[in-house]
Amino acid sequence: MPAPGQMSADAQSAAPQSVTGSVMETMNAANYTYVRVKSTTGEIWAATAQFKVAVGDRVVVPLETPMSNFHSQSLNRDFPLIYFAGRIRLEGESAQPAMMSAHASTSASAPASAPQAEAAQPVTNVAPAPGGMTIADVWAKRKTLGGKMVTIRGKVVKFNGGILGVNWIHLQDGTGAAKDGTHDITVTSQEAAKVGDVVTVTGKIALDKDLGSGYSYPVILEGATIVLK
Repeated sequence: MPAPGQMSADAQSAAPQSVTGSVMETMNAANYTYVRVKSTTGEIWAATAQFKVAVGDRVVVPLETPMSNFHSQSLNRDFPLIYFAGRIRLEGESAQPAMMSAHASTSASAPASAPQAEAAQPVTNVAPAPGGMTIADVWAKRKTLGGKMVTIRGKVVKFNGGILGVNWIHLQDGTGAAKDGTHDITVTSQEAAKVGDVVTVTGKIALDKDLGSGYSYPVILEGATIVLK
């Protein structure tokens, strides 16, 4: 029998691509809209970038990025199973692409389509931390760094808070090339930072991280501690 909040492999393989149903409950938190939807196959929870919806509306929910036993920090609430969809649309609306498409390139965005704070100017000349690595070096040596702790100093150019239980930060230090994405690295942390901050982060390197629904990270720094400068 599957653990609470988990579907069996047979159930997952038989699950439809999306469900249509009525909104029984909804709330906004951390740039997301959460909905509890009742369909002919039962009730599900789902979340996406904030949109206008009310109890009683009928919506179409793509069954994307399922998360079992998910704890929302912003809501202080546990969900046995929730789907983080690129876009939940009202029934009858056209199936337009999500506001921020996922892409499996070296500059992959944070999951789902939450709005991001973002720096406008390119970053130059951030000196590496003592004993640390530049972002270009991490990209160049990533195949040897998987599972290892790494320290990087850089400027925060994007920040998404409270998504999938962590904060998502993009750092740049002036090294690497924008044309292939090696100038930027994604960092996850329980700690927060502001766009424009110069921070030193230490965390574990993960390679080829695939969150599903097209969100893939060739290299990512996870569980980082953050120190200003």
